[in-house]
Amino acid sequence: MDRLATQGDTLLELSLATDKALFARFDTSREGLNAQQVEEKLNAIGPNRIADDTRLSALREIIRRLVTPLNGLLLGLAVTSWILSDFRSAIVIAVMVVLSVGLGYVQEHRSSLAAARLKRMVQVHASARRRGAADADAEGFAEIPLEALVPGDIVRLAAGDLIPADLRLLSAHDLHVNESSLTGEAMPVEKRAQPDSAATAPFDAPNLCFMGSSVVSGFAQGLILKTGRATYFGEVADQIVGADTTSSFDRGLNQFVLLMMRFMMVLVPLVFVINGFTKHNWLEALFFAVAVAVGLAPEMLPMVVTMNLARGAMAMSRKQAIVKRLNAIQNFGAMDVLCTDKTGTLTQDRVVLKLHLDVDGRDNRDVLAYAWLNSRFESGLKSVMDLAILDHGGHEEHPVSAGDYTKLDELPFDFMRRRVSVVLQRPGGETLLVCKGAVEEVLAACTQFRRGADVQPFGGEQAAAIHAVAEGLNRDGFRVLAIACRAMQALPEGQYSVEDERDLELIGFAAFLDPAKETAGPAIADLQKAGITVKILTGDNDLVTAKICRDVGLDVGQMLLGRQIEGMSDADLAAQAEITQVFAKVSPTQKARVIAALQASGHVVGFLGDGINDGPALKTADVGISVDTAVDIAKESADIILLEKSLAVLGDGVTEGRRVFANIIKYIRMGASSNFGNMFSVLGASIMLPFLPMAPLQVLTNNLLYDFSQTTIPTDNVDPEYLTTPRQWEIGNIARFMLFIGPMSSIFDYATFFTMLYVFNAWHDPALFQTGWFVESLLTQTLIIHIIRTGRIPFLQSRASNALIATTLVICAIGVALPYSALGSALGFKPLPGLYWPILAGFLLSYGVLTHFVKVWFFRRWGG
Repeated sequence: MDRLATQGDTLLELSLATDKALFARFDTSREGLNAQQVEEKLNAIGPNRIADDTRLSALREIIRRLVTPLNGLLLGLAVTSWILSDFRSAIVIAVMVVLSVGLGYVQEHRSSLAAARLKRMVQVHASARRRGAADADAEGFAEIPLEALVPGDIVRLAAGDLIPADLRLLSAHDLHVNESSLTGEAMPVEKRAQPDSAATAPFDAPNLCFMGSSVVSGFAQGLILKTGRATYFGEVADQIVGADTTSSFDRGLNQFVLLMMRFMMVLVPLVFVINGFTKHNWLEALFFAVAVAVGLAPEMLPMVVTMNLARGAMAMSRKQAIVKRLNAIQNFGAMDVLCTDKTGTLTQDRVVLKLHLDVDGRDNRDVLAYAWLNSRFESGLKSVMDLAILDHGGHEEHPVSAGDYTKLDELPFDFMRRRVSVVLQRPGGETLLVCKGAVEEVLAACTQFRRGADVQPFGGEQAAAIHAVAEGLNRDGFRVLAIACRAMQALPEGQYSVEDERDLELIGFAAFLDPAKETAGPAIADLQKAGITVKILTGDNDLVTAKICRDVGLDVGQMLLGRQIEGMSDADLAAQAEITQVFAKVSPTQKARVIAALQASGHVVGFLGDGINDGPALKTADVGISVDTAVDIAKESADIILLEKSLAVLGDGVTEGRRVFANIIKYIRMGASSNFGNMFSVLGASIMLPFLPMAPLQVLTNNLLYDFSQTTIPTDNVDPEYLTTPRQWEIGNIARFMLFIGPMSSIFDYATFFTMLYVFNAWHDPALFQTGWFVESLLTQTLIIHIIRTGRIPFLQSRASNALIATTLVICAIGVALPYSALGSALGFKPLPGLYWPILAGFLLSYGVLTHFVKVWFFRRWGG
């Protein structure tokens, strides 16, 4: 086995080794590893995964859920009860902890397994040379999952690829790598295969590339040195994960929990002090206060949220949307602005070369020949237009043969120059640079143009006429590339540079058609009906963009171009972004700036993109959306992956996100209003009664049964009108709901108090009073979800899910039967008088009707 089985060598040492020494140390060669070598290395080193990707064992997951302040409080209370021989209380509290931890663990474990399965559907691959690989290409490279890479693998890199592990370059051409995730430096770093003995740190070595970075431009081959945890990225993975910003979903949950904690901090000490002074039993008062705290705590919230998100993720997977990060579902539903690129979203992403024209707009075979040579010998990431040019050979015979030319060098495409050039040797020995790219950028490098057999200076009226030809094609919906060339002197290998793209001779234009999708227009209309504004962010030509937008029914209005954005302040851009629908000729950085400007104005912004240049925008957006056919860096940056690049699929996902959020809000509204009402009831009862209004064990039992009834909220139906607009966290609205709805439960609690005291004379019968309030409290809390869950008339206009109805009925039946059972006797309950039940029925009916009318008024006043 090679010395690197432990991956212990320093990267700096390896950067200085010769290729021959490197191959020997890794037991490999330029032909790569064979299957047996790979298997041995994987067994010795493990998969190419960082520590963050490994799941906790079942025991560690359970311990993590168990070790929380709330569970510590409950278990402490159980131990104290056991010591004081209150075995019944100890058992009930322990059961409550076990159920809470157990249910939470089962659901989270299931959802994490489901998320892992979904994530594997969009697994990232690398191009590695493996000896004997059945699906290898002509150069011996095959697509290998990142996890299966090992030290000694030879990998191939091109623009848009993620660096799959820490590696040493064997060859490189104009390779620029973005290492911002590791170094914080936004500018791409140039890499080369030659070692640098002066380098004092791995990041200074020009021939080393690191996992976690990405290829911006150029191409290269490299030998993998370290994988998984042994990589630099693996070593700092914990810090990188820790630096992630909290999502708006998490911030909303935290704000709600803090709201509840404030009430608990006021109520619990008051209950303890009041009951201690009035009942003269401080230990009993302590038990009761802690039991009240348990009743107020939203201990089931994590489980309800996880169940909702997991169900949403599975539902979205059935609608061709794979959720990589569960919390993104809520942002999906809250999204009110969708920024998207144009190609493949508004268009069919099926580019066809339709025209090859000279500078006067006439069909010209030389234009096709030069365009074909450029695309044929370009070795970087081929665009859809390259593929269209190469595919055109099936429809029209090419006037040139690749065998007649020898490639000398290449100047790869980048998003600043927006050109790509190849340097070729003609059959007669002449050196020729062939350039292809965006019209403005190529024309800027031209000093002459070809008209027939004549070559004329490029400028003046002739230049204006040539520009008009390209603009006319754009207005007709064509995407246009300019083709130019230049005869030049041969240079030593590796000496060609972008400075050689000068004094070019314009040959003509290649015109491509990517027609609008028939489904794009209706899908955009549906998104707009759902309250989502669609904005187009594209690097393409403004004239082509405008025509496609008009074809799909988008109002172009005022269009903003990249050069205009460049000179704007953040404040000016935020103002313009509000009123602008289409942004054309924008760079990757400018896309991210537009999204940040919209966010600064209070919007929840989604971005749909699949290209190399979409990475920054996908990271900046509240929810990054990509497709399974996207480049690696786009898929890795995205929160949600669409299996079909369609706005219609996106609309289905948005609806599911809103449904998930709706059911989470139902539980939160229930918890907030119920807890606030209980605060008044418990305080009043503690003051007026000579005994505890409910024994600590009874409070815990009530809370346990109520929480069980709420576990099916994730299955509930959602009213259609709730899904028509974006939904965001509004803690102020939740607090108002709590203030208006919560005290109404106290009205009927106090009515029950007076009934038990003055109708059934329970002044000297604590068990009777406690039983009456227990049953009334449990039934009102459990049934009121059917009122709060909808803005409509419950049962008549809006019906809960079968699962929620079932748990409601089961818990109500248990509550009614408990006083007459042996278990009820053990809990300190006693049978209730027959008159109690019609009185309770009147209270329940009155409570439901009153809550419904207040709820309707509230939703009309402040919205639902």
